[in-house]
Amino acid sequence: MEKQEIRQALQGVLHPKLHKSLIELGLIRDIAVSDGVVSLTLALKSRRAPLQKELTAAITEALTPLAGVTAVQVEIAALEPAEAERLFPSPPLKGIEKVKHFLAVASGKGGVGKTTIAVNVALALARQGCKVGLLDADIYGPSVPLMLGLTKAVEQEDEMIIPAEKYGLRIMSLGMTAGQDAAFIWRGPLVAKMINQLLDRVRWGELDYLVIDLPPGTGDPSITIAKALPHCRILMVTTTQEIALADVRRAINLFNKSGRTICGLVENMSYFLCEHSDKPIEIFGHGGGEQLSKETNLPLLAAIPLDLTIRQGGDSGVPIMESAPDSATAAVFAAIAEKITARA
Repeated sequence: MEKQEIRQALQGVLHPKLHKSLIELGLIRDIAVSDGVVSLTLALKSRRAPLQKELTAAITEALTPLAGVTAVQVEIAALEPAEAERLFPSPPLKGIEKVKHFLAVASGKGGVGKTTIAVNVALALARQGCKVGLLDADIYGPSVPLMLGLTKAVEQEDEMIIPAEKYGLRIMSLGMTAGQDAAFIWRGPLVAKMINQLLDRVRWGELDYLVIDLPPGTGDPSITIAKALPHCRILMVTTTQEIALADVRRAINLFNKSGRTICGLVENMSYFLCEHSDKPIEIFGHGGGEQLSKETNLPLLAAIPLDLTIRQGGDSGVPIMESAPDSATAAVFAAIAEKITARA
């Protein structure tokens, strides 16, 4: 029996969702014949795909009538991720259809001021004339509403969530759907589902940039964003301490493995300027951002000082880009935004 005869017999076995032949789709592989036994591999989205029994039965039914066939053996294999995405592309997320650029702010570690960077970079982009949205994707501890002084719950219209608007930004956070002190407990698949809803069911409208504040670490939220937004660029935030650098390295590796572009590094809390001296005081050490930049070949976009105005702005709901837009520290955020748009 010739393999071509087997392939011809399988032309009539269609994938029930794609309505094309399994042969045409390239899902039938490794056909072999030995002593009347036909063996082949059926590639599906996963080894536990619900269609495997149905398709295995259809393959067996198509081949059994052939002269000389005594048995049919079907082995199930999982498609490579790129193949699965090509054959079964994810439906477009409705809420972000009109967003041109995505910028995720990540750290790999908590306590480095990532949300402060995300908020002020978003405001700096808006001051450059961009239409900007800000998504608080830290679903475990959303703090964007506090930093922007937002206390009202968001509204819905036609099953879409309407983002809040303040300081020229469109803003969405889980902290705007419950009390500020409410605890959010998310596990496994629920995390990915919630992140996708924040992208899909929020009416972001036309935006030049959607800035996404990621939670610390390399867990489900970061992985979900990486999968959902293949063209999302990443801004990594660190301090100069080695303990922060170690976590940032792990986060960089995660995004590199997922094929995401990291547009640069920001070293936060880099130094402190005392009113009694012009010499910067490097409380957390020196040169961590530069060292990481050399190791990873990523540009160090800025070193942001410890500034009392930043802390006051975060507590009062008026960020430094609004409370002191002409200050030296605000100029650093403006420079970061300029470098980001220049690389868009």
